[in-house]
This record gives sequence, C-alpha cells and structure tokens, in this order.
Amino acid sequence: MSVAYQTIAESIDYLVAHYQDNPSLEFLAKRAGYEPTHFQKLFKEHVGISPKRLCQYMHMRQARKLLEDGQGTLDVALEAGLSGTGRLYDLFVSCEGVTPGNVQGRGKGLRITYGFQPTILGEICIGRTERGVCWLGFIVDESREEVLRRIHAHWPLADFEHDDEAIANDNAHIMQIWRGQGDAANKLKLDLYGTNFQIQVWQALLRIPLGETVTYMDVAEEVCTRKASRAVGNAVGANPVSLLIPCHRVIRSTGIIDNYGWGSPRKQLLLGLEGRL
Repeated sequence: MSVAYQTIAESIDYLVAHYQDNPSLEFLAKRAGYEPTHFQKLFKEHVGISPKRLCQYMHMRQARKLLEDGQGTLDVALEAGLSGTGRLYDLFVSCEGVTPGNVQGRGKGLRITYGFQPTILGEICIGRTERGVCWLGFIVDESREEVLRRIHAHWPLADFEHDDEAIANDNAHIMQIWRGQGDAANKLKLDLYGTNFQIQVWQALLRIPLGETVTYMDVAEEVCTRKASRAVGNAVGANPVSLLIPCHRVIRSTGIIDNYGWGSPRKQLLLGLEGRL
C-alpha cells in the first residue's frame, strides 16, 4: 500500500472524528505533510471529492435535508452525476459459511487472523477464519482500542493472530465489492455466527442496493412483520461484518442518521460516498 494511500486513509479517520470542526484544507494538508494544492489533488484522486465537500456530506443537517426532500437515499452527487445505480451486494458475497446456533461460547477452538488496512473509508480491521471473513470494523476516535475490544468480545474463546499482510487480499476484494465492482464468479466467503433470526436479517441487508437506504420497519416487514422493528434493530446492530453486510444503509423512518456501531459520522461518510458511486 502506498504512503499516499495510507495518508489519505488516516486523513479520512481524522475527518470522521473531527468533521464538526470543519478543518481547513491548509490545516489538513499541513497535518499530512503536504502543500495544500497537492494534498487536495491527492485527496480527490483517491476519494473523488474534496475534503471540504466530504465534511459537508457528513453533517447531519445536510443528510437529513436530502432525505426530507423525498430522495429516500443520500443522493449527494450534486454537480456530478451518478456513474450507475450500483450492484446488489448479494451478487458478490457468499453466506455459505453462516453458522446458525447459540451465540454463547463463540470461538471455542477457532483461530482468527486479523489485521488493519488503510482504505478511502479510513482504516478498517478485518478478521478471518479458514472458512472466510468473520469480522469487519472501523477504528473509533482514531484509535484501534475499541475495534479490538469488540472482536475479542464477539469471540471470547478464540485464538487470535495479528497479521496485517494476511488480510491484504481480503481488503482489496472488500473494496471492489463496496464499489459495486465485485466478480459474481469469485464471491467473498463469509464465516458468520448468529441466531436464525439474525441471519435472516443479515441476508435481507445484503439485498439493499448500493446508494439506497431502507428503514428498520422495511427490513422487519421483509423478514417477518412490521411490528418486529425493535428486534430487527438489535439484529442489525449485532452484524459482525459492517460494510459487507451493509447495516449502515438502514435508517430511522424519520430520516435521522444514527444508531451505527462505529458512530454516526462514519455512517454519514459511508452513505455520502455511496451516493457518488
């Protein structure tokens, strides 16, 4: 991974944590060790928009306004048009490794290799077993501490090995899928562990197209009944592979962007960028 790419990933994480401060281009460039004009060019090459525009997309008021205008999705193309409607995640992700069952005792006898990789969404943590990817999360407040706490809590009895290089290929595959550029003949295998109800909800999330959002009630109606919105919300929150199973595309019926395990700013970032793909 190039130094420039790592720098942009780190800058994204900083913006997620501090976007409400509206940091200036000059400040961000100095922080990254670049001249402002060069930094902006580098940022736009990797992310597709300027740091200032990215901050605008992440503001809650901006997100709510777009939704309240009746768009139903964060169509943040503005001056630029969308390049396509995107592809469904379930074309590119295989859930054959899903393991129904009791959520207690997770990880007994399991070996999980995990690592960190820079992306245009910020730094991500990926965990995998021999069967497939079992974890995907983001750093919180520019720290790896929370994501590491969660992965160990999810599999309290597993053996863990830290190896950044071992998950580099998974990272490249995940980014292709997120952009809607996956290969249906080469699906990314997931190794998940959840109750039957959780798995049904996760499979419903896989059917949400790139660039669109649904409500918790929409998911509940598809899985069982509209009255199960609270239970659906709990299942959405239990998703161990954020981004791949796109729980960030589920919003409140009021249009408010919150209730995301990795923070509302990260959710706004994801939805804002997906509106441009």
